[in-house]
Amino acid sequence: MLDVAIVGGEVIDGTGAPRRRADVGIRDGRIVQVGSLDEKAHRRIDAEGKVVTPGLIDVHTHYDAQWAWDATLSPSLFHGVTTALAGNCGFTLAPMEEEAAGYLTAMLARVEGMPLASLRQGLDIHWRSFAEFLGAVDGNVAINVGFMVGHSTVRRLTLGDDWRRPATEAEIATMGRMVADSLGAGALGFSSSWSETHNDAGGDPVPSRFATEDELVQLSSEVRSHPGTWLEFLPWASGPFPDDRSLLMAKMSAAAKRPLNWNLLTVRPEISDEAIGNRLGASDLARRHGGAVYGLTLPVPQTLYLNLGSGFLFDSLPEWAEVLAHPHREKVRLLADASVRRRLVDAAGSAPRIWYDHDRLRFEHVDCDRYSDAAGLTVADAARQRGSDPWDLFFDVSVADELRTVMVVPPQGDDPESWQRRVRLWRDDRTIIGGSDAGAHLDMLDTFGYFTDFLGPTVRDRQLLPLEEAVRMVTDDAARAFGLTGRGRVAEGYAADIVVFDEDRIGSEPVHARVDLPADGMRLYAGATGIDCVLVNGEPVAESGVATGARPGTVLRSGRDTHTVPIRAS
Repeated sequence: MLDVAIVGGEVIDGTGAPRRRADVGIRDGRIVQVGSLDEKAHRRIDAEGKVVTPGLIDVHTHYDAQWAWDATLSPSLFHGVTTALAGNCGFTLAPMEEEAAGYLTAMLARVEGMPLASLRQGLDIHWRSFAEFLGAVDGNVAINVGFMVGHSTVRRLTLGDDWRRPATEAEIATMGRMVADSLGAGALGFSSSWSETHNDAGGDPVPSRFATEDELVQLSSEVRSHPGTWLEFLPWASGPFPDDRSLLMAKMSAAAKRPLNWNLLTVRPEISDEAIGNRLGASDLARRHGGAVYGLTLPVPQTLYLNLGSGFLFDSLPEWAEVLAHPHREKVRLLADASVRRRLVDAAGSAPRIWYDHDRLRFEHVDCDRYSDAAGLTVADAARQRGSDPWDLFFDVSVADELRTVMVVPPQGDDPESWQRRVRLWRDDRTIIGGSDAGAHLDMLDTFGYFTDFLGPTVRDRQLLPLEEAVRMVTDDAARAFGLTGRGRVAEGYAADIVVFDEDRIGSEPVHARVDLPADGMRLYAGATGIDCVLVNGEPVAESGVATGARPGTVLRSGRDTHTVPIRAS
């Protein structure tokens, strides 16, 4: 007898094949029949008029902490995500030592935009090894989740407070043993960052940014001895890659004999095809060196919600990072100081970024009555209306709001040409759709819901490509790129990670602020529309937008739940 039968739906199996009318039979967490069922089932799910697809796979998240207080890993679960890969960018909570826990937790809070008070209240860090960390997660998640081991973490554990320098060979060897031990325990790979936007709670570059090329290549080589592993790296935050970054990724991948993915490739009108070609060129270079490098590309325009309280992205320049790293009261005082402002303005003028562009940056939420009329206006328009200097108004409003002012960089590239450029990227074999950052930048990003935006408004409404192709990109393509064994398809023998949805209604609800983190922490949040049921390993975990309370998620371990993805010859 079957455990579950999903009947009456149109199956889009994840391979890109045309949809077909079929029922799906599930037993012991796996799909055992697709077609006409010849057995009864304990539970019947009516999918008449609906689409049945594999569960969606989110390849770049930061759910390293949220599992401790939210087994659903919301809102991803409600958007149809059944597998999430975490431990990205070099920021992980394992391995761990008691003396380093304070620094590492504060680093994670600062660089990934998680309220520190929420982490301190919500986490009970009792583990030391990576194996103990995975054991703590086991049985406590509704969806499948796997973790890489992070460079900044092992570097801080090895060098202690003296991590702002190159490591010695002996220290690199110590880090290598930590990485190897973590991979042996089931870590999915090794992650790191040289991104100029990654600064710790003190305003310093995170530990991995002090690593030499030799250190990165040596640590990357550790993964070659462990099946089912990969590399993840942030080489540069914006603009074309410097030549040394592309060559470094090629060397890392070749030394590891494993694929490397980097984050993030976006499309905006001001980003030229030449600039995109420069970044994609890292893949071509890697192939010539015996490696494989892939860029993650976000399939929807990105909205940035920014504030000077957290300071993320504004702190991508050293002058800004120095000021924004101060405690809150001191930071407010400094940002009111005219001489400090001049220094920051000069720095911003020397390195243009969209978040310093007053013609694009818009006041979204303003608390102070004195400046309430600025809400909804760009900084430039609000300044013209008041007869003020845009930079003075930018700082004045934030200081008056105790740095709670929310400023938005609206999504760029909603024109037909930008959408066609995105389609070309989705179909390029040097890219993988990904980059949600779900679980991180909780007051800044709403890309956690990009899957439903992608399958709904992006693909359905704009008719950019067939739904079958779009589903393949975020299921089977992702599973094959990362070597996830037996996931990503609705096929016999595969894990029963399945989503049942109404293709005419699938989409994301409006984004809003929600106070539901430990210590009354706030995050941006949006549920999904049109999703009837989400199953993980054969158990319904969400029905009509409500979590069932089941926790059937598997903690993915390298070699057991993954296989090695071969690097093809150039």
